[in-house]
Amino acid sequence: MSLLTQRAARDGAPANSLTSGQLPRFAEVSIIGGSAVASGLVLMLLGFNFVGWLVLTAIVYLVVLGVLSSIVENRRKATDRLVRGIVSVAFILAIVPLVSTLYTVVSRGISSLSWQFITQSGGSSFNADTLEVTNTPGALQAIVGTLIITGIAALISIPIGLFTSIYLVEYSLPGSWLARTVTMLVDVMTGIPSIVAGLFAFSLFSIIMGPKAFSGFSAAVALSVLMIPTVVRSCEEMLRLVPGDLREASLALGVSKFSTIARIVLPTAIAGIVTGIMLSIARVIGETAPIFMAASFTDNFNANPFDGPMQTLPVMAYTGFAFPGTDIDASHNAAWGAALLLVLLVVILNLIARIVARVFAPKGSR
Repeated sequence: MSLLTQRAARDGAPANSLTSGQLPRFAEVSIIGGSAVASGLVLMLLGFNFVGWLVLTAIVYLVVLGVLSSIVENRRKATDRLVRGIVSVAFILAIVPLVSTLYTVVSRGISSLSWQFITQSGGSSFNADTLEVTNTPGALQAIVGTLIITGIAALISIPIGLFTSIYLVEYSLPGSWLARTVTMLVDVMTGIPSIVAGLFAFSLFSIIMGPKAFSGFSAAVALSVLMIPTVVRSCEEMLRLVPGDLREASLALGVSKFSTIARIVLPTAIAGIVTGIMLSIARVIGETAPIFMAASFTDNFNANPFDGPMQTLPVMAYTGFAFPGTDIDASHNAAWGAALLLVLLVVILNLIARIVARVFAPKGSR
């Protein structure tokens, strides 16, 4: 009991509801542990289920925490603890699928990941003398195809998306018909299913180059359709966060509009812009349907994006399960290895983006 509460009780005055009562420091941890044990004992009698155990533990924890806090403390603190508990439980429930997915990919793909798997092209060869089919695990053609297709898509999407966002924030008049039209088109493109983008690219290049016009460039065009609206939205929000006082101060000193954008606005928002661009790249680098439609797949090494099918890591992971070779286990292992390589590639790209954003960010924000 606090000193203020003791003095109020001695003088006969009503205690302050904001300072009366306090749960022990480790009360929440103890309640979580007790809820987990109690829920486990109950479910052991009814038939243990891990998901059910997590849900029941969360419910018991919230109920017990709210009741104890309302008794020991007051209604305001009980409400605060209950809301924080709900937010914490929601966060844990949201992070469980991510952790489970990462654990599954790493545990199953780590056995296939080797220097030989990364540096050689996979495929199968037939020996006419012994009539044996030899499967060679390798993901070099998929790694190269992923980097080429995603790189071309980024070269197409980043300038278009960045310039569009600059127009919407810096040049367009409020309520102008062109700005409203561009915003509407960006919103529509954001909701386009990935398979539709693949069909669009395949149809476009089939009309231009004839049937079965599979190529890495066609897949890059399909990915750029998905990437452009994400770049526009992310860059637009980052540019709007730049204080208007910086623009006005620059213009007041006689600096041109273009120089103000290039030297003041973009460097101030560079960290958020790079993060948004990397999110858009991560959005498309794992796409399977549009690449499968536009570039097909192949076990042969092909680094020419304008001629013939190309392989990518997500398509390799898909085809390893959908179209396994004669050695099914080897195909499945190669698919898990491709999935793990894709995860590592996304992590590496995000680390590079963080470094670039830190290097080019204004000195005052480092």
